[in-house]
Amino acid sequence: MSRVVFLEERCKGCRLCVEACPVHILRPSGRFNRHGYEVMEMDGQCTGCASCALMCPDLAIRVFKSEKKKGGEA
Repeated sequence: MSRVVFLEERCKGCRLCVEACPVHILRPSGRFNRHGYEVMEMDGQCTGCASCALMCPDLAIRVFKSEKKKGGEA
């Protein structure tokens, strides 16, 4: 499973990532960074598309893609 990591101190709470996510797994977290902005969080299974990271104007998102298993390997 891929995952999204937010660099919370960079986040300005613009929510562009929430709108960009095709599987709708990003949401406001209810936590605030030291600048007073509400940061986002992942809630669900990430596909690793990185649409959120591409949309983020503050480069506050890192997407770590899971490796795909080759046919027949467990």
